[in-house]
Amino acid sequence: MTLGLKLAPQHRVYAGFAIYSFAMGNIFPRLPDIKGAMGIEDGTLGLALIGTPIGTLVALTLATPLLERVGFRRALLWLVPLLGLAYALAVHAPGPAPLFLMLLPVGLMIGSIEIILNVEADRTEFLLKRRIMNRAHSFWSIGFFGAGLFGGALAHLGLSPQLHLAVVVPMVSVAVALFLGGFEPAPARFAASGDKAPMFARPTLPILILVGVTLSAMLMEGASMDWSAIYMRTVFDSGPFIAGITVALFAFSQATTRFFADKFVDRYSPNGVARVLLATMMAGVFIVFFSPLSVVSMLGFALLGIGSSAIFPLAISAAAQRTDRPAAINVAALSQISFVAFLLGPPLLGFVSDHWGIRSAYGIGIPFIVLSLAAAGALGRRSPSNAIPDGTESGLPGERVPARAYEA
Repeated sequence: MTLGLKLAPQHRVYAGFAIYSFAMGNIFPRLPDIKGAMGIEDGTLGLALIGTPIGTLVALTLATPLLERVGFRRALLWLVPLLGLAYALAVHAPGPAPLFLMLLPVGLMIGSIEIILNVEADRTEFLLKRRIMNRAHSFWSIGFFGAGLFGGALAHLGLSPQLHLAVVVPMVSVAVALFLGGFEPAPARFAASGDKAPMFARPTLPILILVGVTLSAMLMEGASMDWSAIYMRTVFDSGPFIAGITVALFAFSQATTRFFADKFVDRYSPNGVARVLLATMMAGVFIVFFSPLSVVSMLGFALLGIGSSAIFPLAISAAAQRTDRPAAINVAALSQISFVAFLLGPPLLGFVSDHWGIRSAYGIGIPFIVLSLAAAGALGRRSPSNAIPDGTESGLPGERVPARAYEA
């Protein structure tokens, strides 16, 4: 007998993404308070935050065999509430070094949940014979949007980050019981090829070009998640609610774009869609960099959400379509190299903020967007839904490599 609501398979996947992102998203509106309580600069906070992506990278690389042994159902039902608990404990860190250490297990949980939910989304696509991946990731952004609103509201009411994150734990636990209690993994599907992606895949020149396509989106998504609340508090002396709303606005615009992205990619070429998104991201960076008013900056963060929404999934599809070697190896190489680059984001932006101001931390995204625009032609002109054979867009035989990294 299973507990919880009876949901269609795709709705269960959507709920999983939303609950998971809500569990991880509540800390971001509180980063200004955490930074202030520790009395540290942006660069030091950036180094502390790198604990999460390091843990995530380790899990994405190594966790799959363990998760398969434990079982996806059991792992998911335990890991999502434990993620909320791990964040609630991490905000008690007395300084940046303990915060770094306490975020490492957070990253391990995030990477493991990413594997489970992305594999389940891929299997459900195969079961339903229609694409749901971008829409599933839109629900990740919706959950993050809810976390931004909720976190901003509790910060405005004066609740400490410790009490706030403690409140999130029972909320997430109840949501998991209701919406995921009846979760049963979809049947596995297997690729025609028996090739298995190596633990570390060597990137070829075409894959490195695709890495260039993804860098700007990964950097600016991380900048908007980690630093937008601090930006609003530092530049405009905004209150905690406005800072939280800014995080939520980024997530909302990203969610809306992801929700409809598949339709536009099917209608227009992948490289055409990517160039429009990159141009939108460029406009957002310029607005944030030069903005004279907080409301104008909020518009800039909304454009950053739109622009960063679908670049990485498009690059994953392009890697899978290459015929020079098995798709599993190409996708694994793209994911791992892009994510290693993503590790450099928090400390890089914190270092820039310390020396040239937090506006400049966003301005540094401009050359990366130019690089991505120059490389966007590598995404191709065919719609990925028509070009990718079933089961070959994978990092494991028959499974799709997580299309996000640290949420990317």
